[in-house]
Parts: sequence; C-alpha cells; structure tokens
Amino acid sequence: MAPTSKRQKQAVPLALRLFEVGVVVPTIVGLVVFTIQDFEPFRADAENLIIWTAVVALVEMVPLPVWRGIVVSLAMPMLMAVAFLYTPLPTGVVALVGSFDPRELRGELDPLRALFNRCQIALSALGASFVFHEFASINGTAVAILVLAAMGAAIADYVINMSLVTIGASLLYHIPPVRVIRELKVGTLSEFVVSFLGLGTAGLLLAKFFRIENVGFWAVPMFVLPLLLARQMFYRTRALEQAHKELQDREQVLRALSNRMAEERQDERETIAAYLHDDLAQLLFKLSIQVDIARRHLAAGKLPETEKTLDDIRETKTKTADRIRALIRDLHRSPLGRAGLAEALEGFIDETARESDVRFHTDIDEIPLPPPIALLVYHIAREGVMNALKHADASSVWVTVKQQGDIVVLTLRDDGAGFDVEAPPPEGHFGLTMMRERALVGGGTYELKSEPGEGTTITVRFPTSWLQQQEPPPGGAATGDGGGPGTARSPEGDPAPQSVLA
Repeated sequence: MAPTSKRQKQAVPLALRLFEVGVVVPTIVGLVVFTIQDFEPFRADAENLIIWTAVVALVEMVPLPVWRGIVVSLAMPMLMAVAFLYTPLPTGVVALVGSFDPRELRGELDPLRALFNRCQIALSALGASFVFHEFASINGTAVAILVLAAMGAAIADYVINMSLVTIGASLLYHIPPVRVIRELKVGTLSEFVVSFLGLGTAGLLLAKFFRIENVGFWAVPMFVLPLLLARQMFYRTRALEQAHKELQDREQVLRALSNRMAEERQDERETIAAYLHDDLAQLLFKLSIQVDIARRHLAAGKLPETEKTLDDIRETKTKTADRIRALIRDLHRSPLGRAGLAEALEGFIDETARESDVRFHTDIDEIPLPPPIALLVYHIAREGVMNALKHADASSVWVTVKQQGDIVVLTLRDDGAGFDVEAPPPEGHFGLTMMRERALVGGGTYELKSEPGEGTTITVRFPTSWLQQQEPPPGGAATGDGGGPGTARSPEGDPAPQSVLA
C-alpha cells in the first residue's frame, strides 16, 4: 500500500517512516548479500529471469483501484509462477525489480515509499516461494501435493502482504487495522478466499505450462488475457459494493436530515408562538383596555377625551395590522423565523462566539433566497461552524455569503489543524456528508479543500437561475464510493495481492 501523489505534500507520520525503513533496509540488504553469496541461480537461468521481470513489470501497468488509493495488481499469478519455478532468492529479486509502478516515473511516489512498495511485494513472493519449495517441486511432485503447496504459498503471500499493508495503512490513516482489512476485502469472505486461492492455482498452472517443451513464455498470454477480463469484473464488483455503501450512508444522512427538519419545524412553531405572545397579544390587550376607557369617557360625556382615546385605538389597530403583515411577510420570505438568512446566521454565530474562544469573521449579504435554499445555506453554515469548533482546533473562522454574478456562494474557512480529505472519515460521523447532501439537494455544488496544518475551506455554490425559477409569482405564495483479490497497493502502491503503503 502506498500514498497518493496528493499526500506527498503532507506530513507523513514518523511512525510510518520508521516502519517503512524497517522493511526496506533489511529486505534490500538481505537480497543483495545473499545474491552475492550465491549467484549461481541467476547465472543458470538469467535470460528467463529477465523476461519474467519484464512480464511482471508489464502487467503492473494495469492495476485495479480498490480503496483510498490502494490498488490490486494483476501480476500475482505471474509472481506466484516465478515463486513455484525458482527458489526464494531469485523470486524475491524478480519481485523487487519487476514490481513497477508507473507513478514512480511521474514523480508521484517518494523514493522511500516506492522502495517500501517493492520490498513488501518481494517479501510476499519470497515467502510464497519458501513455503512452496518446503513441500513440493514443480517437477516430480504428485498433483495433490502440488495444489496443496500452491495453496499454502498463496496464503503465505497474502498474510505477509496484507500484514505489511494493514500496518502501514493504519499508521497512515490513524484507523484500526481491522477496518483496513475490511475495506481491502472485495466481495464476501468466501468469495474473497476462493478468488485469492484461485489466483494461486492460476500461478501453478502457468508454471506447469511454462515447463512444457516448446511452450515456455507462450503460456503467459493465455493467463494474462483472462486476467484482464477478470479486472473488469473486479471493477464491477467494487463499484457495486461502493454504491451499496453510499446508499447506506445516504440513508443515514436522510434520516438525520429528517430529524433536523422536524426540529426546525418545532423551532418555527415556537418562534411563531413567541411572536404572537410578545407582540400581537400585547397589542390586542392594549386595544381592549383602550376600548374600555373610551366607553367610560363616552358614558361620562367627556367627548374630547373620548375622541383622543379613539385616535389611540386607531393607532393601536394600525400597529397590530402592521405586525400581522410583517409576520406574514417574514414567514413568506424565509422559514428561519422572523430573521432573514443574514440575521439568523449572525445571531447563531454571535451566540456561538460567546461560548467559545474562537474568533469569528463574517461577511454575509442579505440576498433574497427562496425559503428552502435559505434554510439549506443556514444549516450548511451551522454544520461547518460546529465541525470547526469540535474538530479543527481553530483560532479563527470565516463565514461569507456573497452573490457573484449568477452564483450565490457560501464560504466557510478556518485556520485549524486541517485533515487529509482522502483519508477515511471517522465511522459514525456524517457532518461533511450531510453538508454535501444539502448542497446537492438544493441544486448546488460542494467543494472541500483541506490539508493537515493548513486549515479547511468549504465552498457551496447555488445558481441564481435556479433561484429565480423558485421565486413566487406576484401576489402568490411561495412554495417551499463476487470479486477476488490480486496484489493490493495503496494510493502509490505495489502489485497484487501485494499491497503497498499509500
């Protein structure tokens, strides 16, 4: 498993670097020393070893993305065939040199990460060869023993590869190893095991065909072409799994949104009740008192006082009518209560600022928005502010709402710790997902930028052309991410089932 190019600019955990060095140095030093001590296996079959190295490198050109930049290489059957045909030392060297990653040429892998990817694959192939030759030989061994030995070699390859990848990914992403293993598994457990062992069996068949006279490397295309077809099946399986997971996440988001909407409606009802109690009820009570006073003045024959009281009654009636029209206008304009979007956001931020040490900077224009969009913008901003307070450890937060040409733009920015946007989010946290869903529901776009130590910026855009279509007509009311494994690599990874750290 290996990191993606985007991660090269980010600080890599020291523990991960130490782990990479701990794998790379012993592996390379060991292979070099043992090769110098025993060069005979290379001299005896140098031409074929060179061709196998080239074949492995060629197949490595078409890896299969699996999860968070980790990829599965289709070179596993080739490496398994090499492991069965040759002793562990030549196998390890072929795997080290042949586990080519095109991202190395594009400069997307730092040297240490590239070496780690190659070394962990070399160790996996070397372990597979050792296990196989402990129990069998490609020639002169009974078929049943050959198959069992090949299965054992495939298991050894997988255990070594996934152990190194899991440890590396856990250190890189700061997530439990169990979750890494779960994410790297393609299909159900039984499908995964059968497919993986099947690739080991394919390597055994390739090795046997290679040993047939006048066949040799002609056997390679017979196995590579079906693997390319299997690659497409891997894609489909992974795509279906990701779609299923996205649907599950969306279901939880929609459930949370539904709860939020219920809370918002309750807030609106309380706001209306408070408005009626604090404003209209007081005016109506005052009006009733004035009527009683006017009646007493009239009964006493005090006409001038009666006339003055009637003028007061008229003024109170006018105020009452104005308040009723204001309430209707506010509810018609925005479901945020009496306040518009700008006032509601300012009020929320002022209240939040009083309870925290974070400094808030706001630049919010009062833009006429349809009630549904105003509510979406408000809650996206609220969610972003709360995320910054809970997770960013920021000293300042900026909130802006502007109209730029035909676009209404909400920007949330903080100077906090930031995070790797490609790393897996904590399980059970849907804040960012809910913000994105709200933006998409409103016909807008959602953009997230963040890097460790460089803060976070969230930008949401809504087209004004969509907003204009939502404006009520004059005088009318407004309406309200079974397959089988190969070599796994991380974002800047290695071959399959060998994983590389991303």
